[in-house]
Amino acid sequence: MADPVTFVDQPHLDRPSLICAFRGWNDGGEAASTAAGYLVERWQGRPLAYLDPEEFYDFQVTRPTVRLEEGITRTVEWPRGVFSHASSSGHDAVVMIAAEPNVRWRTFCGAIVEAARALGSELLLTLGAFLTDVPHTRTVPVVGSGASDDAAALLGLSRSQYEGPTGITGVLHDAANRSGLRSVSLWAAVPHYLTAASNPKAALALVERATSLLEMPVDTEPLAQAASRWEEEVGRLVEGSDELAEYVRRLESAADEAASTGEPPVIPSGDSIAAEVERFLREQGRGGSA
Repeated sequence: MADPVTFVDQPHLDRPSLICAFRGWNDGGEAASTAAGYLVERWQGRPLAYLDPEEFYDFQVTRPTVRLEEGITRTVEWPRGVFSHASSSGHDAVVMIAAEPNVRWRTFCGAIVEAARALGSELLLTLGAFLTDVPHTRTVPVVGSGASDDAAALLGLSRSQYEGPTGITGVLHDAANRSGLRSVSLWAAVPHYLTAASNPKAALALVERATSLLEMPVDTEPLAQAASRWEEEVGRLVEGSDELAEYVRRLESAADEAASTGEPPVIPSGDSIAAEVERFLREQGRGGSA
C-alpha cells in the first residue's frame, strides 16, 4: 500500500505541534472539529498534505459530497483528511482534521504518526468532546491528559486513567506512544441533552486550553460571540419546557457542588450516558431509551 499521505507543500517548519480532531464518535456537539477548524481559519492555515480516504472509509457510511463550481460543473468531494500548517507567536503548528475512519484504524494512525515524524513534530495534541451530565450554563469542563508521565508532567496535566471503549483518538495516542512521540489529549464535556446542536461554547473552551498549552495565542472574540448567542438560544429552548428546566437546575446544583470541592469531570462510559438519558426520559413520562 502506498503512503496515503500526500504532501502538496514543503514549508520550513520548526518542530511543529500536530493538532488532530476527528468528526464522529470523538466529537460531541462538533466541538472538537469546530475548534480545529477555527484554529486553521484564525491562524490563516494553508493546506500542507492530504490523507487519501480510499483505504479507510466505507463510502456508504461516510459519503462523499457533490458541489457545484460556478453553478455549472458538479465536483465530488471525498472525505479526505486535511493537514494545514500555520504559525503564531514564533511557534509552528499543523492542524489535521478528518472524519473518524470506518476501517484499518491501525494503518490510519500509523500514517498520521509517520507524517508527524516527517514534519519533525515532537508533540501530538488531540481535541475531543464527550457527552455527559453537565449543564450548558456553566463553564465548560476540559479534561487534559498525557499518554505518558513525561508528557503529562510537561504540560501540568494528569495521566489518563480512563478504561473502556475508545475512538480513533485513543488508538492514535497508543500509536504515538509506542513510536516515542509525546501525546496529549484535551476533552471538553458537552451536555448530552443538546446532542443535535453544534456547541461553540465547548469549542471555545478547547481553543482556549489548546492555545494556552502550546503558547500560540489566537483571537477568540468571534467564537466567543457565537458561544454567547448559542447559550441564549439554548436558554430560550430550556425555558419552554418545565421538565427540561428542572433537569438543568439539578445539573447546575451538581456542577456547583463539584466545583466547590475541586473535583474534575469524569469521562463516562457509553452505558452510563444511555442510562442517564433513559432516566431523564422516564421522568418526563415518555418512556423509551436513548
